[in-house]
Order: sequence, then C-alpha cells, then structure tokens
Amino acid sequence: MRIVTSELEQIAVKPSQYPPGDLAEIAFAGRSNVGKSSLLNLLTGRKKLAHVSGNPGKTRTINFYRINDAFRIVDLPGYGYAKVSKSLSESWGEMMETYLEGRENLLTVVQLVDIRHAPSAQDAAMHEYLRHYGLSGIIAATKADKVSRNQLPKQMKMIRQTLKLSPEEQIYPVSALKKTGHGALLDAIGALLEE
Repeated sequence: MRIVTSELEQIAVKPSQYPPGDLAEIAFAGRSNVGKSSLLNLLTGRKKLAHVSGNPGKTRTINFYRINDAFRIVDLPGYGYAKVSKSLSESWGEMMETYLEGRENLLTVVQLVDIRHAPSAQDAAMHEYLRHYGLSGIIAATKADKVSRNQLPKQMKMIRQTLKLSPEEQIYPVSALKKTGHGALLDAIGALLEE
C-alpha cells in the first residue's frame, strides 16, 4: 500500500469532537518516547504531519489523520511518561479508553514498542487490554537501526515472549531514521483494510 495524501482532519478529547465514523480507522499507541510521531511521518512520507517533540508526552489529544481519502490513522496520546501529573495521565487513560471501547469503525491498534528494550509492564498491560477488545495483532518495533542485524531476532523473540504474542500477531521492525521496515507495516495495514 502507498500513502499518497494525508492531512490532519480532527483533534479531539471527547467523542463529540470525533470526525464521522464513515471511514475505517487504524490507531497507533505506544509509550511517550517510542517514536510514534516519527513513524507516522515516515508512513505518510511527510516530515511534519505529526509533530515530533524533544519532550515526550506532547500528544495530549487524539489526532485523526485522513489518509488517501480512504481511511484514517489515529494518533493516541503516549502512555507511561513519568513527568506528566497523575491526574493528566488518568484523563488521557479515560480519553483513550472511551475511544478504543466505543469507536465502531476502529479496525485495529498498531502498538509501538522500542526494539532495544523488553516491553514495559505498561506495554504488556496495554497489549492485554487491546487483545481483550480484539484490537491487537500488529506490533511496530521502533528504533530498529539501534540494534545490529544479529541482535534483531533475539530482540523480536524477547518482545514476542514478553507480550505473550500469538503466532498470528506480527512484529514489524521499523526505523524512522534509516527509513526501513515501513513498507511491510503499510502492507499489513493495507491487507486489513481490504478484509
């Protein structure tokens, strides 16, 4: 699949602000410093579609991007950033939960994990949650340029074991820096959209 057009369609914190449920949606979720904005920019081929910040935890809203006038990519707030107040982090949790549990046109959630480290307890909890709602299946292992080719299978195995992935669930190593791995991830998204 190729992304030809992409634009920010809507920024929301509550359901009344969501765009209409007329297009299929693929959401992206991950820890605050996992490289979500960089990956979204790589997938869409646009340098500044999603704002990349030096301060993790900047996405505090649900951002809806209209892609190819055919579907939406939904950027969810990053989770697990320590410098965010507890009340703010709880309100993000509620905002995400409302979206994930109530959005009927949501097909799946691409969960991002940092390939260099074992997924955190929050990553595992998020995966469990997504699986419970039938929204799991695609893992994007970011920062793949930071591990050697020899290390890659070992890191993928560690992610698979930590998140207790089923054989059907796929891990796609991606690097926004080296611009690698995003083709396979886009193809997986494209296949889902065609089902």
